[in-house]
Amino acid sequence: MKTTYLRMTILGLVFGLGASAALALTADQVNAVGFVDRQVVDRDTQSKAGPDPFIVKAQVLLSRRSISPGVIDGVDGENFRKAVAQFRRQERLGEGDEIDEATWLGLGGETVNDVIVEYRLSDKDVSYDFADTIPRDYAKQAKMKRLSYTSPQEMLGERFHMSEKLLNTLNPGERFSEAGTGIFVVSSRRSLEKGSARRIDAVKSTGMVVVFGAEDKILASYPATIGSEDNPSPTGEYTVERVARNPNYTYDPEKNFQQGKNTETLVLPPGPNGPVGTVWIALSKPTFGIHGTPEPSKVSKTTSHGCVRLTNWDAEELADLVKPGVPVRFVD
Repeated sequence: MKTTYLRMTILGLVFGLGASAALALTADQVNAVGFVDRQVVDRDTQSKAGPDPFIVKAQVLLSRRSISPGVIDGVDGENFRKAVAQFRRQERLGEGDEIDEATWLGLGGETVNDVIVEYRLSDKDVSYDFADTIPRDYAKQAKMKRLSYTSPQEMLGERFHMSEKLLNTLNPGERFSEAGTGIFVVSSRRSLEKGSARRIDAVKSTGMVVVFGAEDKILASYPATIGSEDNPSPTGEYTVERVARNPNYTYDPEKNFQQGKNTETLVLPPGPNGPVGTVWIALSKPTFGIHGTPEPSKVSKTTSHGCVRLTNWDAEELADLVKPGVPVRFVD
């Protein structure tokens, strides 16, 4: 099977087949990939070649342990490396961010074979009311009824924690528009106990949020955008005050920041493409919180306005873990 895939890829490149043909990827190729199949290539070269089945599988296995690699995309990137390093520290496999054989075996890479599974589109999926576009200007966003997903690929990608490119690569030519259609998606199920968080550390130096449970056991870790030079996050310790799911967003330039030419207070509707995504975890410091984002691929790679930004799915898991009163420490 793996030899056939390699031959198809080479033929596609030699005879000028379309990119989707050359970069096709099947569920079996990801599920069956082993340590001997890993590719050691330049990051830029690998990202242009399309999702790497070895990295897809590793990302899913990390995500299942709530060691989030951010968006599962099959690309050797910063958030993936941070997750590998976190796993190695937790399992006492030594420092570093490479997947050696011990790390791969610790993740279950040789035995797990269900990281890509079939999902059938539901009537609810295909009848979702997609937004045509999401304007960047907050005044225009405030006039919308909901800041919804803009395409089936965006909606399904977020639901299954995967990039739209990986979704399309696993399902070439699929329009995701007919109920009952079987598609291949990532299976990154998580099963942490709700309300089990005892402390949260937002580590500025590494761009990570680490969640601790009883006896200081690490429950979860997430790549995060934590403030910026112009709008730094606070220092010290605060507490979780409340959790708002599917929140609207109040823009107040006097309390927050200046967005475009907007000088008046605006109330933006809820939705996954809103400024704080699908979850707002308010902290005891006014106007500061931990929240989701409309752009999951940019988490930990761009700055925020002082708050802590996670992917929507990581923010949703964190919301399940916390209760009001849980300490949140900002660590340099």
